[in-house]
Amino acid sequence: MRRSFMLGSVLFALTACQPSASNNTQMQSLPADSAGFTAATEATRQHQQDVSAVLNLQQQDDWQQARRGQLASADDFSVHLPSGERIWDRAAYQFISGEAPDSVNPSLWRQAGLNNLSGLFEVVPGIYQLRGMDLANMTLIEGEQGWIVIDPLTSAETAKAAFELALQHLPQRPISAVLFTHSHIDHFGGINGLLPQFALSNDIPIIAPDGFMHEATSENIVAGSAMSRRASFMYGKQLPRTTRGHIGSGLGKSPAFGHLGIIEPSHNIDDDTEAMIIDGVTFEFQYTPDSEAPAEMTFYLPEFNAFCGAELVSRTQHNLYTLRGAKVRDALKWSGYIEQARQRFSQAQVYFGSHHWPIWGNDAIQQFLIGQRDTYKFIHDQSVRLMNNGATADEIAQQIRLPESLANQFSNRGYYGTVKHNAKAVYQFYMGWYNGNPAHLDPLPRVEAASRYVALAGGAEALLQHARAAFEQGDYRWAAELLNHLVFAQPSHSEAKRWLARSYDQLGYQAESGPWRDVYLTGAYELRHGAAQTNLDLRQMKSVFLHTPVSHFFTSMATRLKAENAHDTDLSIAIHFSDLQQSYRLWIENSVMHHQPITTAADVDAELTLTHALFIDLLIGNAGIKDLLLSDDIDSDGSHWDLITFFSLFEKPNQHFAIVTPE
Repeated sequence: MRRSFMLGSVLFALTACQPSASNNTQMQSLPADSAGFTAATEATRQHQQDVSAVLNLQQQDDWQQARRGQLASADDFSVHLPSGERIWDRAAYQFISGEAPDSVNPSLWRQAGLNNLSGLFEVVPGIYQLRGMDLANMTLIEGEQGWIVIDPLTSAETAKAAFELALQHLPQRPISAVLFTHSHIDHFGGINGLLPQFALSNDIPIIAPDGFMHEATSENIVAGSAMSRRASFMYGKQLPRTTRGHIGSGLGKSPAFGHLGIIEPSHNIDDDTEAMIIDGVTFEFQYTPDSEAPAEMTFYLPEFNAFCGAELVSRTQHNLYTLRGAKVRDALKWSGYIEQARQRFSQAQVYFGSHHWPIWGNDAIQQFLIGQRDTYKFIHDQSVRLMNNGATADEIAQQIRLPESLANQFSNRGYYGTVKHNAKAVYQFYMGWYNGNPAHLDPLPRVEAASRYVALAGGAEALLQHARAAFEQGDYRWAAELLNHLVFAQPSHSEAKRWLARSYDQLGYQAESGPWRDVYLTGAYELRHGAAQTNLDLRQMKSVFLHTPVSHFFTSMATRLKAENAHDTDLSIAIHFSDLQQSYRLWIENSVMHHQPITTAADVDAELTLTHALFIDLLIGNAGIKDLLLSDDIDSDGSHWDLITFFSLFEKPNQHFAIVTPE
């Protein structure tokens, strides 16, 4: 029997699964730009000069390699959604040229300039790369019948536009195969912009590492809201593209979030896969799970003497822990895979990867791989050594330094990951969050602790004076720590927020890491302007959600149960997907929601039947109450009140939660 009057509760539940005078002088000497960012201080200018004095920033090898083989420029590459919203604007980064301004670490400025070299490039005859058109690269390999595509970018729109640019300069051939090197969305999300319209046939091979579908569809479902909010800091989503704002991620420019998609692979690569001929080209695979991604692979092309390192290696130190939040990566295993690749593919004369520019020459490739291998192993081994001598994560981060033999190689610099936060990741991998000090076992909540620190300092104005003095001395980390206490104790204290934002400005300007810069400057931006109230448009994720097991959404739904409202609840419902021939029993017990697949009739309080497509439309907001009132695709049986009660116990996450203020 169809019941329309309870659909509002159903919609609510399903959408919940979405993922002093001297100080005044200092102020006047720091004119702000239109977004409020202040100028670099004398301390920051000195810091930048010190960086320039240590590093050989005039070294030209990387520039020569990054320019080599360019067939077409993408300096004016711009991509829009059908609505007209621009999701990629290469011209926005045109200001990155010449000498580094005082507001950018000169080492990061160099990396941003190299990442600005965009367009279509010939790696060797038969291998081509599209770079600077999204966060990652798309690689094209010439097969017997068509183009073998490696990593089709983040969004359908950028992938389509990039491939069309390639076809203006390369033979007009169809796509004969696609490889996803790993399970991060900037390497598969654009697939719908290429297939089926450019495909040789409807059944071309799709190759990916074993475990790809599970990892690609599950990573952001459970903790997606928190990850998305923090990713907006890590990638500087709200920042202007200026010398005082976002200049790039270090790994590339920025993700292009248009319409995202995924296709289930027809072939999975694992440890038992030695080689495969794909459209006449021999691929020798290396399966590297639990390295940079949970599911990842590299490959060697013997006909080309070419090694694709995917994201196992990059022209930067990578993340053992990513600032957006994710499971910590295994540094020891990662280093071991690099050594394995170095030995297995020791004849390689060219390296290319999922990010950055290639390397030519066997000796140069070997030096690169050894440097990457030893960077991760050094951080691992020395962090563990210090840990076993009683150092905590924070203490390790302050002590550990790469040796000059590694630090002087630009490809090991912390443009994306950093030694400091990667060392903390190693500690977390082995020891977790607790550092062994009883005072840190059950600390006071941050707002209460902040209030007590302010009182201990003699009140808000006394603490503010101490923070201003630290700022004047160029001690921005200490100024930020003091001011953060004041902001959390008194979030309406406008002077505290202004000075904290200024401190974050300087910390961002000094950062060598693109994500660190973006995190600091986004913090400053939100202190001045408030948190952004825009969300990721889930409708652009529809294709990915359609390939995500519905059980993942039920797992996420359980994390949104308002336990305080469910302590006396003992309810069960069944949800049937009429087109999938799948059914699930959901029940609440001890303020916990469980789910399990069922194949026979279950003893439940109520039942709901709908199609998988309708479920996804409810999830992303494509369908609303009015649509459902007229739908033939939803039915309910049993107690209507129990259905309403069940779904009313779930909340929609706060996607704009405060980070730099307590509320």
